[in-house]
Amino acid sequence: MNKSLVLTGVLATGICCGSHAAPKKQNHTQSPNVVFIIADDLGYGDLSCYGQEKFSTPNIDRLALSGIRFTSCYSGTTVSAPSRTSLMTGLHSGHTPIRGNKEVKPEGQMSLPEGSQNLFRLFKKAGYTTGCFGKWGLGAPGTEGAPRQQGVDEFFGYNCQLLAHNYYADHLWENDTRVELEGNADGGYGTYTQDLIHQKGLDFLDKYADERFFLFLPYVLPHAELIVPEDDIIRSVRGKYPETPFNGCDSGPYFRKGGYCSQKEPHATFAAMVMRLDRYVGEVVEKLKTLGIYDNTLIVFCSDNGPHCEGGADPDFFNSNGIYRGYKRDLYEGGIRVPFIASWPGHITPREDNTLFTFWDMMPTFAALTDTPVKNTCHDGISLLPTLTGKGRQQQHSHIYFEFHEGGGRQAVCQGNWKLIKINVSHDEKEQVTELYNLAADPSECHNLASAYPDKVKELERIILQEHTFDPNWPLLHDERQKLSK
Repeated sequence: MNKSLVLTGVLATGICCGSHAAPKKQNHTQSPNVVFIIADDLGYGDLSCYGQEKFSTPNIDRLALSGIRFTSCYSGTTVSAPSRTSLMTGLHSGHTPIRGNKEVKPEGQMSLPEGSQNLFRLFKKAGYTTGCFGKWGLGAPGTEGAPRQQGVDEFFGYNCQLLAHNYYADHLWENDTRVELEGNADGGYGTYTQDLIHQKGLDFLDKYADERFFLFLPYVLPHAELIVPEDDIIRSVRGKYPETPFNGCDSGPYFRKGGYCSQKEPHATFAAMVMRLDRYVGEVVEKLKTLGIYDNTLIVFCSDNGPHCEGGADPDFFNSNGIYRGYKRDLYEGGIRVPFIASWPGHITPREDNTLFTFWDMMPTFAALTDTPVKNTCHDGISLLPTLTGKGRQQQHSHIYFEFHEGGGRQAVCQGNWKLIKINVSHDEKEQVTELYNLAADPSECHNLASAYPDKVKELERIILQEHTFDPNWPLLHDERQKLSK
């Protein structure tokens, strides 16, 4: 049985920063520290450096100005668990062991297999200390997919994605120990979990500043529910936007078990959530500078998929997907094209870059960065290191593939300027829909060209057949489901 800790009155309001520590010295001839920050359901247009006009994100903007602001990054797919699995394993969603958000009772999601090749194990092999602070969702407590079983030295946060819908949860996890948040019990509002998780991440930096580390910060912000503490951030935007209250779940069996709370000011609250995330990023950067290790740290900021429309969120009001069509759960560009910023002082030349790459490219990128070999047959990616450093020739993808196992089943493939999307692939053939777009001429995917270019459709359909690998845990296509039902 897991031991349980109790925290009372921790970070009840506002954001608490750790005390300043003396600058640490690292061996700068070695590969750098890596801080990888991933937002949850943040749209391509939700940052002011990517076009957001209704609020600003100055700290993330400064990070972009100090590094590369990429405009053609694709997430693993269009929802959390499979997208993050793609990031962790270097496999696209037609090959990953987790291809959807599948719940496990009583708490958690389907597990990464034991011994999975993943980024944490890669960095540990390279001599790094690894930490993860935020949302996990890749294996329930006590299973082979739990963080400590997957190469994470220190974990603090939500194990379960469903419970991460709620920001005043009654417990979190520290490694394998359940931590009770006493101030949140019985519907209390004592501890805003994101502030606590963020502080634990800053503490990790203090603790390991004289070692090489890989710090993964999968914050839940700005995923629904929409709620923030009453502080200077929400006060700065309150009253700036028209509001339509959202009536959510404030009692009953789903209260703080996945149900989204009611919110009188959904627009102001969403803006404040992204601004709070921006403040976190600024505090991480400042902590690295205070510790004297900023110049030896590669910082990445991105989102796991496109913007959500849940809990009162209104991506159309904020133009959260920019010029792109679609949201979370779509394979249109708005569901899978995400902001991606990389900063590494003295090694990355600040600029905007339109190199096309994907989450599954991070495995070979970090393998090259740390000079740690991985088998090419065990991942689908291409190293982005030549683009990051400006050294060497950057390989290009001949195509990239996505699949999604909800909403009738969807598949997509991009090849050059062409993109094919197949909808309702889990249904009978007469219900299936095929769409073809030329992204160079039509980035907003408004004009379906499938009937005009039948040969291109057939060519891209062959790639889809090639990239989708059958997994009985994740039957996607209609014929796969039919076989399993017999």
